[in-house]
Amino acid sequence: MQLSHGGETSPTGAPVARWSVEQVLALAPDAASRKAGTRLGAAGPWSGTGCDATGAVWGLCKGSGSTPYRTVVDTTGPAYACSCPSRKFPCKHALGLLLLRASDDAAFRPAEPADWVATWLAGRRARAAQKGGSSAAGGDGARGPVGTDAARKRAERRAERVTGGAQELEQRLADLLRGGLAATDRSGYGLWEETAARMVDAQAPGLAARVRELGAITGSGAGWPVRLLEECALLHLLDTAWLGRDRLPDPLAATVRTRVGLPMSAEGPPARDHWLVLAQYDTPDGKIVTRRIWLYGRGSGRTALLLSFGAAGRSPDRALPVGATIDAELTPYPGGGQLRAELGEQFGTTAASGPPPGIAAAAAPAVYGNALREDPWLEAWPVTLRDVIPVPSKDGWQVADAHAGAQAGANVGAHADAQADSAADEPADGPADARAGSALPIAPAALSRPGLWKLVALSGGGPVTVFGELGHRGFDPFAAWDPGEREEGGGTTGGSLVQLV
Repeated sequence: MQLSHGGETSPTGAPVARWSVEQVLALAPDAASRKAGTRLGAAGPWSGTGCDATGAVWGLCKGSGSTPYRTVVDTTGPAYACSCPSRKFPCKHALGLLLLRASDDAAFRPAEPADWVATWLAGRRARAAQKGGSSAAGGDGARGPVGTDAARKRAERRAERVTGGAQELEQRLADLLRGGLAATDRSGYGLWEETAARMVDAQAPGLAARVRELGAITGSGAGWPVRLLEECALLHLLDTAWLGRDRLPDPLAATVRTRVGLPMSAEGPPARDHWLVLAQYDTPDGKIVTRRIWLYGRGSGRTALLLSFGAAGRSPDRALPVGATIDAELTPYPGGGQLRAELGEQFGTTAASGPPPGIAAAAAPAVYGNALREDPWLEAWPVTLRDVIPVPSKDGWQVADAHAGAQAGANVGAHADAQADSAADEPADGPADARAGSALPIAPAALSRPGLWKLVALSGGGPVTVFGELGHRGFDPFAAWDPGEREEGGGTTGGSLVQLV
C-alpha cells in the first residue's frame, strides 16, 4: 500500500505524505464512519479546500444546516478538527476530506490557511511546544518530595498485596498438582474464576489474566493436560520471579513487574528515527479495546510497538497511516526486549519506502528463542520474513522459504483436489512439511481471517516479504509487500504494502 502521490516539501525538508484511499479508510474508527466518509469523498459537498507545505488540509463541507462544517486535518499527527457534533475521531467529514485529497489532487491548491485553520494549527503547535518544554524542564518535579514519598508508599503497599497474592497462588498451584490435573476437568471453570478474583483483590491483574486462561485449557481438546501443565509451569515461574525480584537483573525485574500487571511508564532518552508504519489493528480485551501499531526504524533497525486503549465498542483515538513513514521520537518502556514505546514529538509524515530487511523462515525460530531469554513469558516476537511462499499443509497453511517451497507453491492449486481424492494421492513434492526448519506453520488465529487469502493471492505461488509475529503457536502474518522487481541472485524487492489484519 503506497502513498498515492510523491508528496510536497515541508519546512523540515522532508516530503509531506499524501495518503492513499486504503490508508485513509484504515484510520476510520468503525465501519459506519468508513461508509459515511466514503460518501463524502467526492468534490460535490466540498468548497474552500486547500493545503499547505506543513501537511495541513482543510475544507468546508455542506451539511443539513445552512452553515457548512469546517474541517481541518494535520497529516503530520495525524490530528483532526471539525465543527460537527460527532465524537468520533476522525469524523466522517475528516475522512471524506482525506479521501477527496487521495483521489482528486486537483481539488486542492497550495494556499495560505484560512483564519480558522491558522488559529487551530497555531494552538495545536503551541500545545505541542509547551508539552515538550514541560518534559524537558522536568514537570513532575513540581510535585516535590511530598508527592514522591506518597507515590513510593502507595507502590510499596501495592507490592505487598501482590506478594500476598503470589504466595496464595503458589499454594493453589501446589494443591492442584498434588491432587492431579485430571481433577480440574471435574471442578469446572469456577475454580479458576475464584482464583482470578483473588488475584484482582491482590492488585495483580496480570496474574488474574493468566489464571483465567488456565480455565479455558481444559475444554481445548485432546492433549489439554500437557498444555495445562506447561501454562502452570510458566505461571509458577512468574510467581517465583516476583517473589525473588530483588535478585533479578534490572531489565528482567522490569519485565516481571509488567507481566504481573504493575503500571510502567516510558523512560530513558527518546530515539528519533524515520518509523515505517507496518501494521495497525484492534483487539477487544474485556471492557476495553486495545490498538496495536507496529513501527520499524529505518536508521536504528528497531521494531517498536505502540499501544493505545479505548472504551468497549469505541476505537482508540490514536491512528497512523499504515505504509507511511513518520519522522518522530519514541521513548521505550523498560523490560526485556523493549518493544513497547511511547510516541513523542512528530516532525512529519513522509512517503512510503520498501520493507525492512527480512530473514529466512529457517532463521526465525532462533530469533524468537533469543527473545525468550529476555522475557520467558513472551507469546510471540515480531519478524520480517523475506522470500517466503504461503503453501498448504496437512493441518492448514505455512510459509516456506522460496528455495524449499517453490515446488510446494506450484502445487497450491492441486492441493484441494488431492485432499478430496485421498491423503495417499497428495503429491510427493507437495507442501514442505518434511523440510524441517524451512517452513513455519501459520498460527491458528490467522487461518480464519481473510488476510490469509490476501497473502496467498499476493504471492501467486511466488516469493513475498511478510511481516508478522512468530510464537509457539506459529507465524501470524500482519502485512506483506507485493513482489517487486527481481534482484540479482533470485531475490525480490518488495513493492506496495498490504495489511493482512
